[in-house]
Amino acid sequence: MFKILKKEILNESISKMTILAPNVSKNIKEGQFIILRVDEFGERIPLTVFDYDRINRTIDIIYQKVGTTTYKLDQKKENEYILDVVGPLGKETELLGYKKAIVVSGGVGIAIAYPVAKKLKKLSASVDFIAGFRNKDLIILEDDIKNVSDKFDITTDDGSNGKKGFVTNVLEEKLSKNSDFDVVIAIGPLPMMKAV
Repeated sequence: MFKILKKEILNESISKMTILAPNVSKNIKEGQFIILRVDEFGERIPLTVFDYDRINRTIDIIYQKVGTTTYKLDQKKENEYILDVVGPLGKETELLGYKKAIVVSGGVGIAIAYPVAKKLKKLSASVDFIAGFRNKDLIILEDDIKNVSDKFDITTDDGSNGKKGFVTNVLEEKLSKNSDFDVVIAIGPLPMMKAV
């Protein structure tokens, strides 16, 4: 059993949880994920670990309510428990050698892009972060991203916050002014990643 220490509603469809998970938090690296099961009747779902705290032995997950299991997970309250948390799983994100990077995310993909940007900063890279959302009400994790990036641009499809348009507009503008970026990393919906 894994205790939910904190739950935060980020917007109407996305929530964040801090879970006490000593073994996972001790071994997790940026880019890895967990598989959780809410209760004995639930299915197993994979979720990226947004952040971790080795001292407090916790992991943070961010999930979008899109199916039965994520709705069931969202019914859980602080100080309640999740049955299973297995991890860390997968390979850590390999980013050695990059000095100047652009990280591009769309929507809830920002939760997966954050650990990438965080690791780049740990490796002393300069990070430009571009995040796109449909409108201002869907913007999440703004302060977290500011803490792991040197430049942060937000776009909204409708222009309600940040620049109006798509992440690709900002990316194209950045690349036309400066071509010495080592890498562009895109995380988000498939159409956005294809366009990047």
